[in-house]
Order: sequence, then structure tokens, then C-alpha cells
Amino acid sequence: MILQDIPSDKARKLAEMGLENFAPYLMNRLMGRYNAALREEMAKLGLTTTQMRSLAVLSVLDGILIRELAVYAVVQQSTLSRGLDALVQDGLVARLPDPNDSRATRIFLTDAGRKTFDQLWPHMSNAYEAMFRGVTETEKSAFVGTLQKMLKNIRKHDF
Repeated sequence: MILQDIPSDKARKLAEMGLENFAPYLMNRLMGRYNAALREEMAKLGLTTTQMRSLAVLSVLDGILIRELAVYAVVQQSTLSRGLDALVQDGLVARLPDPNDSRATRIFLTDAGRKTFDQLWPHMSNAYEAMFRGVTETEKSAFVGTLQKMLKNIRKHDF
């Protein structure tokens, strides 16, 4: 869906909606607070937000292409590349050529990277649970389902 597809009579001004009813604002606030809750633990491990997201993605989807990691980690590929340089230098990830495409590179979590992520995960999980405090499982499931539908509406990739 492209923004031009929305009829102009449906478009409302932000002031009419209010920030408290504008989903992108609320999502940014949530992610800002989530990242802030992890900042101290990330700093103890020498990680940036980009690096934390990369380790998190790789803990689930190990060995993906750099361009895919950029999408999953929600970061520009140039920013990701700098973050990956540091992770490689610290021995947390490895860059290996794709066996099917010599121009492509895959990123793998090393044992040290897995250990680092495992140290950070309890803090990530706690911050996640804190966001849903007072929210029923039904509400949480509906919310996540809605986010998944919204992502399908606007995504540019097949994943």
C-alpha cells in the first residue's frame, strides 16, 4: 500500500488525532523506552543497539545475508557494516562467503557471540515483559497479530 492510495477524505491531521492516538509515535516511544532499559547492560557488554539487534536476530536466524540482517535488525546497511566490523573484531560474529554467490556474505554467530547474547537475553526478556505488564494474554496476542498485519501492509521484502 502506498500513501497515495489513501483517499484524502480519510486523511486526518495529527493535531486532530493527537499523539496519544498516533501509532507510529507510540511505537517509537515504546522502542525508545525498550532500548533505554537495555542501554546499561549493552554498555557492560560493549554493545550498541545495532549490535544488540544483530546478535538477537542471529540467535534465531544464524547465517543470513548481510542485506537480510539489515532488514531484520532495522538498520541501514552502512550502519550495520560498521557494527559488524566491531562484532567481528570482538570475535562475536563471523563473516563467511555465501557458498552459492561469491559476491554475497553471510553472518554467523560465534560461540562467544552466543554467550554474549545469552548474557543479554534475560534483560531483553525482562524489558519485553515490563512492556506488557497489566496486558492480558488475549490482548497481547491481538496486539502482536495486529503488528504482523501492519508490517505485511508496508514491508518491502518477502520476510
